[in-house]
Amino acid sequence: MITRKLRPSFVCRAVLGPARPHSSAPPQPVPPLTQTLGRYLRALEPLLPQDELDHTRKMVQKFGQGGGLGEKLQQELEKRARHSHNWITDWWVRWAYLESRLPLAVHSNPAISLPRRDYSDWRGQLVFASKLIAGVLDFKYRVERGRLPVENIRGQLLCAELFPRLFSSCRIPGPKHDYVAHYGRSRRGPTHITVVRNYQFFQLDVYNSDGTPLTESQIHGQLLRIRSQSWKTDKEPMGILTSEHRHTWGQAYNRLLRDKINKESVRLIEKGLFTLCLDSPVMRISDDKYSSRMAAQILHGGGTYSNSGNRWFDKTLQFVVGEDGSWGLLYEQATAEGPPIATLLHHLLEFCKKPDRVRAPLVPLPMPKKLYFYIDPEIKWDIEMAKQNLDILINDLDINCFNFQRFGKEFPKQHNFSPNSFIQVALQLAYYRVHGELCASCETASLRMFRGGRTDYIRSPTNQSLKFVLAFDNPAVSKEAKVELLREAVEVHSELTEQALQGQGIDRHLLGLKLQAIEEGLSVPRIFMDTAYGLATHWKLRTGQVPSNTDSVMCFGPLVPDGYAVCYNPQPDHVHFSVTAFNCCEETNAEKLALTLETSLCHLQTLLQPPGA
Repeated sequence: MITRKLRPSFVCRAVLGPARPHSSAPPQPVPPLTQTLGRYLRALEPLLPQDELDHTRKMVQKFGQGGGLGEKLQQELEKRARHSHNWITDWWVRWAYLESRLPLAVHSNPAISLPRRDYSDWRGQLVFASKLIAGVLDFKYRVERGRLPVENIRGQLLCAELFPRLFSSCRIPGPKHDYVAHYGRSRRGPTHITVVRNYQFFQLDVYNSDGTPLTESQIHGQLLRIRSQSWKTDKEPMGILTSEHRHTWGQAYNRLLRDKINKESVRLIEKGLFTLCLDSPVMRISDDKYSSRMAAQILHGGGTYSNSGNRWFDKTLQFVVGEDGSWGLLYEQATAEGPPIATLLHHLLEFCKKPDRVRAPLVPLPMPKKLYFYIDPEIKWDIEMAKQNLDILINDLDINCFNFQRFGKEFPKQHNFSPNSFIQVALQLAYYRVHGELCASCETASLRMFRGGRTDYIRSPTNQSLKFVLAFDNPAVSKEAKVELLREAVEVHSELTEQALQGQGIDRHLLGLKLQAIEEGLSVPRIFMDTAYGLATHWKLRTGQVPSNTDSVMCFGPLVPDGYAVCYNPQPDHVHFSVTAFNCCEETNAEKLALTLETSLCHLQTLLQPPGA
């Protein structure tokens, strides 16, 4: 996600106000209608043949003409912007996340896999998990006290509203759409986390009676108790239910909550500050495949015979700690997103470097509470179906993580290129080499410069990138001409990035116009029923930069069945990549795109190097 050198209407149970230190963030603007429509047509040019483009141009011009439907919808959006906290965020969260019926596992929740820790057994696992819990509690304390480092772009404070919502929140399945429950601002907020091991859930209170957080040694003692109570693995993997299609899970959820014991256990999971997943060891694998396997473990747990039962995919924050030193974070996007998560992880990594100097009180702690479930034949059937469906989904997902070591972000900088835009053009080249065309591609840009801002898309395919990829493998084009075409493609992408960061992207605005028409009971405007709009929003290439100060890699599934998802983390002298695709699609191949991307980056390096270098 683009954040410019930063570290890395849904229903609420409790209403959260904006974080105090960042309430000065300005409102998000509604871009001018003519500007968005013009940029939309330019975005279509590298994707459509001329006759289809001419047809769409006439339709767009009619929509945008003075006194027409587009102008009326624009006026309503501007009115909405004047009378709402943020004119698009609630709509976006509902449309993109809460109304989606696809499983959260793979399709929605991103995972971040972090560098392997220096231990290889359950003892080291529990020591590190104790440190991690203490670090998250320290971060939560700083959020509540307004003591996080101030983040800004060019002196403009960034909105920090999402930070307090990370804790004690959970997505709740519904029949037609989900909602998010926030429990953190009730009169006495939750003081426990949920720990899950061998498919068994435990309520662990992480604060003493005087309100102080447990020390690392206290937490460690409690985790030892949980381990001693969770030996057997023959328990039903209740967490698997949360991986289902949202409508299916919603029906099972209602059946589950008919029982009083089940309802109490589910509510405790939902209300917990966050969830800690203590994973069992996974099959040893070669070093070159290790990063891919670990990303898969964080993302979905590895399957029903591995650790997938140690997840509650609806939970906003889940930290995963394995016995082999692997660890990471899985998060639910209706509430959380990349930049705040990157800030949290940066804090955790710094916290983990510090020794524990706090002496534990000599006060005995209550035993962690095991959460029980009553499983009748209906719920048993729900679990069996969820296990089958999750294993099918997991087997269908191809994950390829690799560390590109020929250069990192310093190399493009030396040639006065934006590192992110340089990688985006390389992605366009790699996709073209594999598929012989450009496709609808989206890259996520953060809108935290604005009050309540979430994200917009940067559309990477441009006329300039098309000219470059057509010329690059053409021996008749000179090296000097190719360098100039590369520079033009990178500069245009940098301009699109700047536009998106300033709230002048096109995709959220187009969505707002469409949803405004629907809200007014009007027919969906013709430009959104046009095949061009369908093609332009069928994101075959979903990408995201997640810059971090550590060698982490984010992983998520493609947005469409015939697409890819590519995430990358540029370091000074190397770049971490993850590439995913679905095996069921014969046209896509994650390994092939990853190898082609690696080759394309090498070829770009050769192009820019002086002769004889």
